[in-house]
Amino acid sequence: MIECKNLVKTYKNGDVETTALKGVSFKIEKGEFVSIIGPSGSGKSTLMHILGALDSPTSGEYFLDGREVSKLNDDELSEMRKNKIGFVFQAFNLLPRATVLRNVMLPLLFTSTSPKEREARAREALKYAGMDENKFYNLSNQLSGGQMQRVAIARALINEPAIILADEPTGNLDTKTSHVVMEAFQELHKKGHTIILITHEPEIAAYAERVISVRDGVIEKDEKNKQSL
Repeated sequence: MIECKNLVKTYKNGDVETTALKGVSFKIEKGEFVSIIGPSGSGKSTLMHILGALDSPTSGEYFLDGREVSKLNDDELSEMRKNKIGFVFQAFNLLPRATVLRNVMLPLLFTSTSPKEREARAREALKYAGMDENKFYNLSNQLSGGQMQRVAIARALINEPAIILADEPTGNLDTKTSHVVMEAFQELHKKGHTIILITHEPEIAAYAERVISVRDGVIEKDEKNKQSL
């Protein structure tokens, strides 16, 4: 499903060049649950932006579902983000005065999907993400952190993306709630979803079946996690 070949990313600030990725190569198969872990400055955030079609590599190739993403123009990248990638962020990015249902329906508002179908798909996604039905009409600012992240997961699922890309999804949560959210990701994985999780926390990375460790712009380790939580 995903193949990265010798990805290099260099940032320029005047005469100063900083290379964040130094020839990164790996594959991710359909249905895998992969954690990409590394400390601050390791290059994992740069890699996340490339995998999410939010940025392009300076050199190298990135393929998603057989298409070379690194060669797409801005409109094609936008279309790929909309149809192929479901994003879950650390900050939830929910509308605080909108209901849970409306937040999940947002990605469908500018499509030809009818209002009735939008609501039906949002309800299905919320149930799939483990959200209590009695919370569907709550405003998002009335929810706990764990509930808000479940809403964000449901929103990421609404377009049935090829991959779910989660960027530090437990960063704003306490330890207990973090584990509840990670168990939700594990359930999605068991149902066949491809999940890529970006984190700096080893105990969160341990929920994945495979862990890619990044440091100083290169892959330090890429190994199966035989003791996933």
